[in-house]
Amino acid sequence: MSSLSAGWYKDPADPETQRWWDGEGWLGKAIPADQTPPDGPPPAEEPPAAAPDHTAPASQIGEAAQTGQAGQTGQAGQTGQAGQTGQAPQQTPPGQQYPAAGNTPPQGWAPPQGWTPPPGWTPPPGWTPPGWQPQPGWQPQPGWQPQPGWQPPPGWTPPAGWTPPPGFPMQAYPFPYQVQARPHGLPLAGLGRRLVARLIDIVAVLVLNVLVNGWLAYQWWQEVEPIFRATMEDPLATPEAASARSSYIMLTILVVTTALWFAYEVPALANSGQTLGKRLLGVKVVKLEDTTALGFGRAFRRWGRLGMWTPLWSCYGVGFLAQLIDSGSVLFDQKLHQALHDKSAGTVVVMAPPAHAQPPAQIKPENENDPTGGRR
Repeated sequence: MSSLSAGWYKDPADPETQRWWDGEGWLGKAIPADQTPPDGPPPAEEPPAAAPDHTAPASQIGEAAQTGQAGQTGQAGQTGQAGQTGQAPQQTPPGQQYPAAGNTPPQGWAPPQGWTPPPGWTPPPGWTPPGWQPQPGWQPQPGWQPQPGWQPPPGWTPPAGWTPPPGFPMQAYPFPYQVQARPHGLPLAGLGRRLVARLIDIVAVLVLNVLVNGWLAYQWWQEVEPIFRATMEDPLATPEAASARSSYIMLTILVVTTALWFAYEVPALANSGQTLGKRLLGVKVVKLEDTTALGFGRAFRRWGRLGMWTPLWSCYGVGFLAQLIDSGSVLFDQKLHQALHDKSAGTVVVMAPPAHAQPPAQIKPENENDPTGGRR
């Protein structure tokens, strides 16, 4: 016994027609799907009466008529029963089997209790039965929207490159399947690309140090060379303490290195958001709130959180360890890939847009009242 009430529904065998469902089976002839059905069930089909044989006696005619009518009635009943039994889709009421992906169920229809979709069945675009759960390996169709509170089955993972529709519970999945943030519509710069850009910047600053700190490095080597030679000749001997002059020279070298790093990075980030390495690798530092220039203050805050530790390299490598922790913190921010110096300055590193995609600079006229902007 089906839980579907009697009424007119689309015929599962032929979706372009509709028939009367009496709760147990289909009755009557099918009518076009766009035709307004009559109120109530269709009229019963009457079998045609047999023509009487005028040459036979009246008693035989009446007996033959009764016999023929009974035979036709039995034959019609058997034929109707056989037709219903032979067509499997017609014997299955709507809700027990969904015949076609493009066949939309009647308005207000809900699957009966305990209903499960057949193997390989997928809902039509834009429709999801209440309580339905996809089978393993199911992939959403274009335009499919989940109902509020819908949860994918255990072990289901979104396909690669798939963009979930609004309301899809992607927060239930690990990071590789979540939608990556795009600040200002720009993709985040990859960690490998950022590492190569930083190495290029380190080499550039090192070249500047060779040119500027070369003489100081030579003076420092003159101070520590005797100690180095003595240690190499007798490794077991107690090494001599470094002179105070060599410590002062090393501190001066580190301070000059910090100044060169500042002069190399801060003005470039303040104006364009790109150093030499970032420009070669196609990445850019931008604000979180907009894409205007960083400015000197924000560029200094970003660099200072990392660069001001350089003079402390002489304190048993404390400065280098602090810089290493700061740079490695980017691995723990899966959302925006911000290191500690990015968080302190409110910046994020993104892929630089192509030159032709950048908006042209706004040129302010010297005379605000001149509509031509000073052009003649």
